Amino acid sequence: MRVPVRGAAPAALVLGLALALGPALSACDTPRTPRTAAASPDVVLRAERTSPTDIDLHWRGGGPGTSGHLLEFATDAAGPYTVLQYLPPRVTSYRHPDLMPRTTFHYRLRAFTGPASKPVDVTLPPGGLTAADEDSGHDWLPARKDPERTAPGRPLRSTGAGAPTGFKAVVKHANGILFTWMDNASDEEGFLLESRIPRSSGGDSDEDSGFAPVAVFEPDVNSAGLITLPSEKQGSYRVRAFTLGAPSNVVRLTTGASADH
Repeated sequence: MRVPVRGAAPAALVLGLALALGPALSACDTPRTPRTAAASPDVVLRAERTSPTDIDLHWRGGGPGTSGHLLEFATDAAGPYTVLQYLPPRVTSYRHPDLMPRTTFHYRLRAFTGPASKPVDVTLPPGGLTAADEDSGHDWLPARKDPERTAPGRPLRSTGAGAPTGFKAVVKHANGILFTWMDNASDEEGFLLESRIPRSSGGDSDEDSGFAPVAVFEPDVNSAGLITLPSEKQGSYRVRAFTLGAPSNVVRLTTGASADH
């Protein structure tokens, strides 16, 4: 199953249609995470309240080889923590806006690492969904675990190997793509689908050209569909098997009175 994984990073893909198509695509909890008591000394998280109900988060670190960061929050010191966003390594800040007034928020960060598949380029047909597309069904959208696309597996943590292979993209309609891959890892905590969508301005900076997570899937998943924005007709995609590091320091901030008062 998948959950939205970013809001602040560029070229966001719309998952709302997929979520509306049935319970198999409902948002789910983040994949299982290791239970580690000590905070990671490699990631330092800071927070500041920029309005009564807006909190800005900043961080540094992650260490060489970090593939990105998972940002989480809770309203109780003991948790449970909720996923805010999976973010690419170039992103080092995040705004959490329009929060509940007079509430204490707890934040932590985890680095994620793991190898990615080779990317594939996708060009979707022009236009939007036709009546035939809408009536054809979307049974290809839910994330699946196909034993035929699961290898014996190699441990990511000890070998750094186990990248997904055989990554393929099949265009299903004007805004739909089915992705499949071979799961070669034995200890992944999930898979991240990442995209690189050309900016309309045609820029070629790191931010424009870099991959960013767009969906997260449970361990052992090797097939999933995606609904894109109508404007996102071209892009490159890849899938990453990942594990999570220890949590960073926890920062706590209490919101003020509502900005409406």
